[in-house]
Parts: sequence; structure tokens; C-alpha cells
Amino acid sequence: MGNMGLALAWETRIPAVAQWERRVERFRGQVPAPDAAEAGRTEDTALAAACRSGDLRAYERLYSLHGARMKNLARNILGSSTDAEDAVQETFLKIQRGIASFRGQSSFVTWTFRILVNTCYDARRSRLRKKEVAPDGEQQMDDAAPHPEPQAAVAHPALRMALERALATLTRHQRDVFLLYEVEGFRHAEISSMLEISETASKNTLFQAKKNLRQMLEPPRGSYGAGAR
Repeated sequence: MGNMGLALAWETRIPAVAQWERRVERFRGQVPAPDAAEAGRTEDTALAAACRSGDLRAYERLYSLHGARMKNLARNILGSSTDAEDAVQETFLKIQRGIASFRGQSSFVTWTFRILVNTCYDARRSRLRKKEVAPDGEQQMDDAAPHPEPQAAVAHPALRMALERALATLTRHQRDVFLLYEVEGFRHAEISSMLEISETASKNTLFQAKKNLRQMLEPPRGSYGAGAR
């Protein structure tokens, strides 16, 4: 996957790994009050109905609410701002073409992000196929493409690089579940719908991803004492 150009708002110092385990609060925030949750479900239903009726303003509303978050996730999966923009545009085209198939079994937003994730997977597979058949020179040019700048200016450069290297060692499912849960703030029920896995599988995958990341990021035991001598 290479350097992902991770778009996080991590505020962690290496090697204080315990801090990165705290939930990134950019999207999750506090647990919504019942009234707020009900209002969100009502808007979700209304937005789906408006999109199904062909109201272009509903699609504009969907983009204004979730476009930035969609691009952030796509950039983290694909490692490129340009590819992320293309994936989001393709996702909205797929939503327009497939809105009649939305049955409300999940929230409209979850359904939208499922399409986005699948679109990113398709783009990633397509990119890998092109690399397999491309001449060596062209592949090198593709690999040398500039990486996107991180969104958060406060992100510690050394931490970001360490996280990118560590995330690159995870399996695809571990990396994607980690990004969806810890970075984008989705619940396991939503992730299971997006990735078409069970909630238990999502939880187990996240546990393994965090375990692997912890092993990669934690300093060797005794390193503090050795430095103090």
C-alpha cells in the first residue's frame, strides 16, 4: 500500500502509545442525547426519500454533511487526494444510479459509506492491476507520486510517519476496520454493514489491529532505564 499520507488528528507523543488508544473525537464526540439521535434518524430518512425522488438539493445536502468525511476516509484507504476525490465523485454517481435499491435496512449514511468503501476497493484493485502490467519506468513514476499533506497541522510528524509504517504492516481488513472505527468514528454495527462482516468479526479485527500496532509502536522494555543510565 505504501505511504498512506494518513489524514489523522492524532495528538500523541512517541513513545506514549497509550494516548493513541483514546478515541479520536473529531466525528464521534459525546454520545448524542435521545432527542438528537431521533432527529438524526429523521433527517437520514428524509434525506434518503429526497434523493430517491431525484431532488438534487438532497444530494448537495448529503455532500455538505458528509463530503469532507468521505474524502478523508477515501484518502486514508487510497493514499492519494486525487484518487479520493475521484472515488467520492464515483460514489455519488453510484448513489444516484442505485438509490432505488436502498431498502432502509441500514441508515442512508451507512449505505452511502458502504458504497464509498467498495468504490475505494475497486480503485485499489484497479491500481494494483495497472502496476502489474505497467513497464518498470511507469510503475516507478506512479510510486513516486507526491503524497497528500496531513489534514491536521498539529499532528506530530514522527508519530504520523510511525503510524503510517505500522498501519502498512496490517492486513487490509485490519487497517480498514481501524480507520473506520478509530479515525472516522463509526460503530461496529455500521462497520459490519459497510464491510459485509459480522459485528464480532469487526470487534476481533480491531482488537488484533490495535495489538499489532501496539507491538510496532511501543519501545522495547527497559529502553527508558537504559537511556537514563
